[in-house]
Amino acid sequence: MTMTQYQVVIGMEVHAQLQTASKMFCGCDANIFGAPPNSHVCPVCLGMPGVLPVINQRAVEQTIRTGLALNADIAATAVFARKNYNYPDLPKGYQISQYELPLCVGGTLTITGDDGQPKVIRLRRAHLEEDTGKSIHMSQNGVAYSLLDYNRSGVPLLEIVTEADLNSAQEAYDYLTKLRTILRYIGASSGDMEKGAMRCEANVSVRTWQQAAQGEYGVKVEIKNLNSFRAVRGAVEYEVKRHIETIERGGTIQQVTLGWNEAEGRTFVQRSKESAHDYRYFPEPDLPPLRIAQALVERLRATLPELPDAKQARFVTQYGLNVSEAATLVADQAVADYFEAAAAAYGGAGREVCNWITGPLFSAMYNANQDVGALKVTPSDLAALLALIDRGVINRNTGQRVLTTMVETGRPAAAIVEAAGLAQVSDADALSAIVREVIAANPVEAAKYQAGNLNLLNFLIGQVMKATRGKANQAVARQLLEEALSA
Repeated sequence: MTMTQYQVVIGMEVHAQLQTASKMFCGCDANIFGAPPNSHVCPVCLGMPGVLPVINQRAVEQTIRTGLALNADIAATAVFARKNYNYPDLPKGYQISQYELPLCVGGTLTITGDDGQPKVIRLRRAHLEEDTGKSIHMSQNGVAYSLLDYNRSGVPLLEIVTEADLNSAQEAYDYLTKLRTILRYIGASSGDMEKGAMRCEANVSVRTWQQAAQGEYGVKVEIKNLNSFRAVRGAVEYEVKRHIETIERGGTIQQVTLGWNEAEGRTFVQRSKESAHDYRYFPEPDLPPLRIAQALVERLRATLPELPDAKQARFVTQYGLNVSEAATLVADQAVADYFEAAAAAYGGAGREVCNWITGPLFSAMYNANQDVGALKVTPSDLAALLALIDRGVINRNTGQRVLTTMVETGRPAAAIVEAAGLAQVSDADALSAIVREVIAANPVEAAKYQAGNLNLLNFLIGQVMKATRGKANQAVARQLLEEALSA
């Protein structure tokens, strides 16, 4: 059998740390990245006897805002529950989470499917919980041991669960990318996977098309704690291949929880897969039910910015961009804002600005290891550079060199052009002598042009540009060459 005879079925669970000043149920500082181990802890997040949790209002609001951004229904009543399991990084022996009555129910997120068409991914729920601590596994002198850092324990965590609507590793990758973009747009989470602010779990199964027609599913496995989009794609691709190979040779897929070994490019079994009843959920007795007033929901709705899909559609209509160009710009809110500011400074000509941002500017930023937030070139600086090109002061090739210098130094375009003597040569008298020299130095090409091979004009223009070190006005050079050769 071949890959085309199977359907891949994927559901994603994403855990995103919410951006709040304090932890979920205590007053500890939630800004924990890079902090010394166990320096952001208190009796509440350490699970000491007799302590009582207090709900973080901002975390609740961020969860509601996320639900609204994802088209979810906001529950009128939400209840926290105890999720019971024993693990060293869980000091209480249970995690305060939500189960039967989450804050957000349903929802959708649209990606581009494998067929190139818009694909709606259904969301099952988004619920609020507390994060766990972190186990650090080490070895010294042949002895393996583990250390525990509880700084992360109690940090507000939003879990977003999809239906099994994804059908490839690429779709899973695109879903996560789009979700992180939305979370960043609304300021709910940084989504920085390298800092542990966003973690993913993929539920993967494979079925034949006959099973699909009958509504049957294959046995699923869960791949836990994937800490990069690259890891998600690699782990899903590996598991799909493993499932198909196992089915082809008549083997059986076991329902297990897997980890991902990035270095070896393979999954490994962690434990048998738990079901909900294994956690013995029951309502948290120390926290009252959350009653969500509709007035609060509407107030939070009003705080949402223009979201990526709406911004992309506007960029297409307002600036005449194609869908791909607009998608590239809105993928990063800072880039989208930079584009709009530059387009405004340039007089609203969005396509030209887009071409320079997604081409030469992105390239210069990559080479300088800069992002938009650290960019020394302001939107007005970019618009001023484009104006120099429009006025014929420099040509486009020189403009790209100038932009690279601007990114490296932060100096304005006009100053760079003047200091380096890069202004375009547009004087016909000065260029006429160079044109005559080029024709004299290339008599064979000149004769072939005159005989009808008009493509050689570009070669001769190139020789003029070379002689002027790229400073000749190409339009003037072209006109002078045509006149000289026709004479």
